[in-house]
Amino acid sequence: MDLVPALQEPLKKVLGPATAKVMAEHLGLHTVGDLLHHYPRRYEERGQLTHLADLPMDEHVTVVAQVADARLHSFASSKAPRGKGQRLEVTITDGSGRLQLVFFGNGVHKPHKELLPGTRAMFAGKVSVFNRRLQLAHPAYELLRGDTEGEETVESWAGALIPLYPATAKLESWKLAKAIQTVLPSAQEAVDPLPDSLREGRGLVSLPEALLKIHRPHTKADIEDARARLKWDEAFVLQVALARRRHAETQLPAVPRKPRPDGLLTAFDDRLPFTLTDGQQRVSREIFDDLATDHPMHRLLQGEVGSGKTLVALRAMLAVVDSGGQAVMLAPTEVLAQQHHRSVVEMMGELAEGGMLGGAEHATKVVLLTGSMGAAARRHALLDLATGEAGIVIGTHALIEDKVQFHDLGLVVVDEQHRFGVEQRDALRGKGKQPPHLLVMTATPIPRTVAMTVFGDLETSVLDQLPAGRSPIASHVVPAADKPHFLARAWERVREEVSNGHQAYVVCPRIGDEDDDPRKDAGKASKKKAAQDGPPEGDADKRPPLAVLDVAEGLAKGPLQGLGVEVLHGRMQPDDKDAVMRRFAAGETDVLVATTVIEVGVNVPNATAMVIMDADRFGVSQLHQLRGRVGRGSAPGLCLLVSEMPEASAARQRLNAVASTRDGFELSRIDLEQRREGDVLGQAQSGARTSLRVLAVIEDEEIIAEARQEAAAVVAADPELTGLPGLRTALEALLDEEREQYLEKG
Repeated sequence: MDLVPALQEPLKKVLGPATAKVMAEHLGLHTVGDLLHHYPRRYEERGQLTHLADLPMDEHVTVVAQVADARLHSFASSKAPRGKGQRLEVTITDGSGRLQLVFFGNGVHKPHKELLPGTRAMFAGKVSVFNRRLQLAHPAYELLRGDTEGEETVESWAGALIPLYPATAKLESWKLAKAIQTVLPSAQEAVDPLPDSLREGRGLVSLPEALLKIHRPHTKADIEDARARLKWDEAFVLQVALARRRHAETQLPAVPRKPRPDGLLTAFDDRLPFTLTDGQQRVSREIFDDLATDHPMHRLLQGEVGSGKTLVALRAMLAVVDSGGQAVMLAPTEVLAQQHHRSVVEMMGELAEGGMLGGAEHATKVVLLTGSMGAAARRHALLDLATGEAGIVIGTHALIEDKVQFHDLGLVVVDEQHRFGVEQRDALRGKGKQPPHLLVMTATPIPRTVAMTVFGDLETSVLDQLPAGRSPIASHVVPAADKPHFLARAWERVREEVSNGHQAYVVCPRIGDEDDDPRKDAGKASKKKAAQDGPPEGDADKRPPLAVLDVAEGLAKGPLQGLGVEVLHGRMQPDDKDAVMRRFAAGETDVLVATTVIEVGVNVPNATAMVIMDADRFGVSQLHQLRGRVGRGSAPGLCLLVSEMPEASAARQRLNAVASTRDGFELSRIDLEQRREGDVLGQAQSGARTSLRVLAVIEDEEIIAEARQEAAAVVAADPELTGLPGLRTALEALLDEEREQYLEKG
C-alpha cells in the first residue's frame, strides 16, 4: 500500500539539497515524514531564561539569554601584525549565570552591530573553557526581537514555547525549527494508525493534531497531549508488529513432542540426586505444555545466574528425544559449548552412552560439534546427526553450516540470546523438516517491559529461585585511586581464599596482545606497576584499559607471587583454552586471570573470589553475570569491583548499585535507565536507528502493557489489518525494512 505522498516527499525537494544533505548525514532524516517525527528535546519558555549556571562542558548547547555588554578589542597577531586583529567579547546573562561569547576577524562585524546590550537572542555553540571561564567561540545566534527581520521573525517566535531540537554542530536547533515550520502544513495529511475506537476510548488527540502540538505548542498542556498520543503510536505499532509475528507462528505446523511415560526423561529424573525447585517444576510444565502442541514453541527462559536453567533445558531436550526427535543446544563460544557438553554428559551418566557397551536401555548419544574439531571427529559427528544416532547435539555456530543435516530436528535451545545473531537462529530453524520448537535461555534478567518489547514474540518463563545450597556473595567497590591500600588489601583477600583451599578469578577488560595499540609499550611498565601498587595518579579515562597479560605478569611477580596464576582469553587456541579451564576446574591453578570469556557457563564451585579490574568499563548486567561465577559451591563468595573513577562519577554510582543488590531484575532496570533505549531494542544488532522517540521502555511500562493487549485484540480480529489502512501504512513506515527483518527473525 502506498505511503502518504506528502510525507514521503524527499527533503531536498522541499528544503534544498544543502540542508537536506546535512539532515540525512547527521540526523538520518530523509523525508518530510522523518522531519515531522524529529521531536523537540525540550522547550524554552518565552521570558524564562536558560540556566547558564549548569552548562555542560564540550557539548553543543542552545541557550536563550540577554546581552549584558559587548567590547571590541584590537590585538597584534601573525595574520594582523600591526595590531589590526579584532576580537569581539560579548557577555550574556540569564540571571543564574554569565557566559562569554567571542568572535574573531571578519566575523566580528555583524555581531558587533546586532548584539547590543539588552538584546535577547538564542545562541548555539560548543561550550569550552578559556582562562578558567566558560565561553562559546563563534556561536551561531538568532535574535529574539520582532523588529529585526520584519514579520517572519515575529511569526516564527510567536509561540509561547520555543522548541529546542536535538541538533548538531552543522545544524542548529532554530534552523531545524525553521525547516519544520516549512513542512508542518503536511502534518494535516498524516494518516492515523490508531483505530478510531482505541483513540476515542483513551481520549487521545488525532495524529495531525499531535504533530502540530509537539512542534508548535501554545501551552504545556499541548505538549502533554502530543506526547501522550505519540507514545501510544510507538508502543502500539511495535506491539502490532510483534502480535502479527506471534499470530503467524501459531499458523506454522510443528510436530508435537511428548515424553514417553517410562522413557529417557523418567530415567534421568530418577538419577537426579536432588529434587527440582518449585520454579524449575513450574517452568518445566510450561515448556512441556508448549512442546505438546502442533505449532512451534517460542519461549524465553530467564533465570538468574545459577538458577538451574541448564537442567530445565536438558529435561526439555530429553522429552524431545523420548518422542523420537533430536534436540540441539547452541552456545555462543567453543569454551561454553565444551562445558555444556561436559556437564550434560556428567548429569546423564550412562544415559549419554547410546549405542555403546554399558549404555543404559533408553540411552542416546550426546555429540559435540564445534568449528575447531579435527576432520575425522567432525565427519563422525555429522554422520551421527544425519542418521539420528545422536539425540542431543551441542555446538557453536558450526551447527548452522550448510553441510550439517539432522535426521529429525525437534527442539533448538539457544543459550545467551544477547550474544546470538538473529540470522543464525533463523538458519538453524530451517534445518528441521517442519519448524522446530525454540527455547531461548538468558541469564541476563530483562525487565518485564523490555521482554514485552524486545522479545515480544516469545512467551516468557522466569526462574527466580536459586537452588538450595547456593552461597551468598559479598560485593564491594575498591576505589583504587582514592584509597590505594584498598587494592593491596584486595590481593591479600585473594591470598587468604587460596590459603583456605579455594580459588579466585581476576577479570580484565582487555587481552593485551594487540599489536595495533601504540600506547602498549609506553603503558606496559606502568600497568605492571598498577597491578602491584595500585593505579598511577591521574585520570582513569586517559590510559588504555588494564589487560590480562600485563596484570597476570604483574600479579605473579608481585602481590600473588608463589601462587599458581594462569591466563584465559578468547584469542587462545581452543585446545589451550580447554586445557587451562580443565586445570582450573581440577583445582591445579589458584588464580585465573581472564577476559569476559568466563562470563557465561563456567562452573567451578571451588572458586570463591573474583576481582574485576577497571570494573567501570563493564556494563551492569555484565558485572552481575561475572559475579555469578563465584559462590557456586557451599563456601560464600566475594566479588571486588576495582575502579579508579572518582566517587561522584556516574560510573561509580553504577558500581555501588551492583555492590548493593543481588537482584538481577533490579540491576537490569538500573542498567536500562542508564543506556539509550535503542540499545535495548537490539538496534545494535540491526544497525537501524531506534524507532523509539518519545516512548521510554522503563517509565512507560503501563502504556506498553496496555498497547500489547490492544494489539493482540486488533490482530486476532483482523490479522491482515485490512480494515486499518492507516495502521498498515504506519507499520511499513515505522518498521523500516531492517527493523522488520529483525522482528521477523527475532
